[in-house]
Amino acid sequence: QVQLVESGGGSVQAGGSLRLSCAASGYDFRRYCMAWFRQAPGKEREGVAAIDTDGNTRYVDSVKGRFTISKENTKDNMYLQMNSLKPEDTAIYYCATDSIFCDDWWYVAARFGHWGQGTQVTVSS
Repeated sequence: QVQLVESGGGSVQAGGSLRLSCAASGYDFRRYCMAWFRQAPGKEREGVAAIDTDGNTRYVDSVKGRFTISKENTKDNMYLQMNSLKPEDTAIYYCATDSIFCDDWWYVAARFGHWGQGTQVTVSS
């Protein structure tokens, strides 16, 4: 059974940094896409960044140059380094994975069957 556990959320002031972690276990996908999504109150879940088996990455335009997604090759762990945080980055952040390609539709939440419980990120102005 696939399990994803996020950690690293918290409260920071605008301009600050946070590093989110996603510990994954229980799956044996030969190829996969792992992604970070976020959901703010009253808004739809939004794809933030994704990384595939080969380390190729995708980002939503609003975080390019500020966020960096990475993963460990020896462990099924994924990270999201978030710098220059803005109040509009405030949301619950989720990690997700499935045996799919991180293609042009990587940001579609419905394509992912495995989700973590989420971690809150709050950025104050």
